[in-house]
Amino acid sequence: MKSIWPIAAISFKEGIRNRALYGIFILAVLFFAATILMSGMVMHEVGKVAVDMALSAISFSGLLLVLFVGINLMAKDLDRKTIYMVLSRPVSRAQYIVGKFFGNSLLIIVAVFVLSIGGIASIGAVKLGHPSYFTNFTWSLVVLAIVLIIFKLILLSAISLFFASFASTSFVTLVLTVVTYLIGESIAGIKALVGAADVVGIKVSGLSASAIQFAYYCFPNLSFFNIKTQAAHGLPIELSYLFFVALYACVYSCLAIVLAVAVFSRREFP
Repeated sequence: MKSIWPIAAISFKEGIRNRALYGIFILAVLFFAATILMSGMVMHEVGKVAVDMALSAISFSGLLLVLFVGINLMAKDLDRKTIYMVLSRPVSRAQYIVGKFFGNSLLIIVAVFVLSIGGIASIGAVKLGHPSYFTNFTWSLVVLAIVLIIFKLILLSAISLFFASFASTSFVTLVLTVVTYLIGESIAGIKALVGAADVVGIKVSGLSASAIQFAYYCFPNLSFFNIKTQAAHGLPIELSYLFFVALYACVYSCLAIVLAVAVFSRREFP
């Protein structure tokens, strides 16, 4: 553990110094400003639109953080050959991967916390101007939605580390992570559509149905972490569901890190 925390601290500091992080924050501020401006243009749905847009801005900005900051933290060590200096010390490859994961996770938590301040401020500004449209609104649901966004981003970070453990370039890692994200966001809806194929009047081949079934259980189901609709409409969420989602994220992330360690331990560097 003594070797893991220094690697995590260095990764966190490198992420903070990354210029792309500040560009993401500026983009998020623009999203929050748009939330305040556009919410007032939607009649009878002001509160719902404000919450949905603010949470979407936090989620999207966090995704950009994982893709353009988190992935590069490991890629820099490989591209600059500094990984040789790290591994030449009493640091195992497993400790390196775990340290990178903890550093990325800390960066995600801190960044999303800062983004959440802007998101909550934008919702509060809209609520202050249109209080009558927030009758079913509760701040606790917004906070829970943000916490689940953090879990989702940490899971994606673990998956990106798995891809980085064998990918030759950071671009390959980026593409694989984006593909995983797109599949994870849509696989639940696609599986539901295939399951109701007869009802909606579409035909699905057995091979396609098997492929969708495989993807459903192989790729992460990121729809579990999306409770923006519940937060926007003030719908209650059971504690058992939140516990399940948190456990799902932890188990999937741990599995991805274990696989990353197994692959990276056998990787040969040029």
